[in-house]
Amino acid sequence: MFTSDTCKLSAKAARGDRNRQPVPASRRILDSLTKLAHFQMTLSYGGVTVPLSSLLANITSRAARVGVIGLGYVGLPLAITAARAGFTVTGFDTDPGKITAIDARKSYIEAVPDAVLADQVAADRFTATADFAALALCDVILICVPTPLTKHREPDLSFITRTCDDIAKTLRAGQVIVLESTTYPGTTDGPVKRILESTGLVSGKDFYLGFSPEREDPGNRAFDTSTIPKVVAGDGADAGRLVEAFYAAVVKTVVPVSSTATAEAVKLTENVFRAVNIALVNELKVIYEAMGVDIWEVIEAAKTKPFGYMPFYPGPGLGGHCIPIDPFYLTWKAREYDIPTRFIELAGEINAAMPRHVVSRLAEALDQRLGLALSRSKVLVIGLAYKKNVPDIRESPSLKLIELIEERGGQASYHDPFVAEIPKTRAYGALMGRKSVSLDEATVRSFDAVLIATDHDGLDYAGLAQWSPLIVDTRNVFARNNILADHVVKA
Repeated sequence: MFTSDTCKLSAKAARGDRNRQPVPASRRILDSLTKLAHFQMTLSYGGVTVPLSSLLANITSRAARVGVIGLGYVGLPLAITAARAGFTVTGFDTDPGKITAIDARKSYIEAVPDAVLADQVAADRFTATADFAALALCDVILICVPTPLTKHREPDLSFITRTCDDIAKTLRAGQVIVLESTTYPGTTDGPVKRILESTGLVSGKDFYLGFSPEREDPGNRAFDTSTIPKVVAGDGADAGRLVEAFYAAVVKTVVPVSSTATAEAVKLTENVFRAVNIALVNELKVIYEAMGVDIWEVIEAAKTKPFGYMPFYPGPGLGGHCIPIDPFYLTWKAREYDIPTRFIELAGEINAAMPRHVVSRLAEALDQRLGLALSRSKVLVIGLAYKKNVPDIRESPSLKLIELIEERGGQASYHDPFVAEIPKTRAYGALMGRKSVSLDEATVRSFDAVLIATDHDGLDYAGLAQWSPLIVDTRNVFARNNILADHVVKA
């Protein structure tokens, strides 16, 4: 590890085209080592001259110490993946509860089993701390902090800028800094670079800056952090090679692109694509609903076409840390160039309107089928998480559904086998502390209606169909399970 506080870099880099196609990580490592062996570069550490190739070798040999800032759904799996790849990793977080859990070898993220976490802690390859002064000991620093929206749907970079301020306090030459948080093109070589260079050190000369967008998908058992291809980019050719070499040592496939702005745009493009297509089927759902056509049957038939079609599914609204938020980072940035983003903003409006549409359908069904007003009804919401089989409630439409039901005078409770209690959230503080009710016949019969918001596997849907006088199904779970009943209404 290079941990001296006095470090000076003088370099003259050869330039050349690189293959931009995904290739096996092992081959990328060898290619990078071969290229760097020919560079006339030196690093001066406390008067000791070291070839820059040693910095790359330090990474590829796993001698570099890694720091991961933000130990949430992205940071913790990434930290453990790097530790399992042979690096010594220090995790940083401002939440003392996370540090305590890691010290006790208890994982709070489903993608990281307790046993896997315990193995890395026991082997001294992973530790966690709230002391950001320890960043001085890290050779590679990965930033995995939230990038939410403000009340006016504008980017909130406060977590990133505060993190960069912390890094700047101990920044030294020879460090590699990589942002993973989703953001608009120009963030890495804009505000992030400005804060770090305010120390007097220069990106590409003294330290190396990069961007690699996270691609976590909670609950997806087909992929994990190590098997999802990683898009990487650096602020300059030298940073690009170092960032690429690090991720090549951690994941199976790296996908280098030409600039950090391009890498930032890749992440936004992936999520805009999903947001727009989900908005399309949500709008089609409303249209076909009025026509008496089942959107779910339409999609099932349409996806039999072997080309030119990809199925997306409607729901009660968007949830998660990406799709409800990321497109607005692009629309905000586009305004700087006087470019309207009508298509993306329309998709956002359609998706944001879905919870109100669902509650309207619920109120209509209560009135027409039971002769009850929503204001005099008790509703059991099934599923608080934003997707099935995970405990993740970030931006969950279920929270909005509960709020809307109660705004109209109804009473709402929820059942979720993965979320025992509603934690503190930025937007729904009044719901904090509510607990999941049991799912049994007596409990279900005490409600006037059941609203399926999240279709977790393993729930007794057949029992729900018998016990509840009215079910509003936003996920088509009853039809998928061949449970056909007149009192099940799709929404």
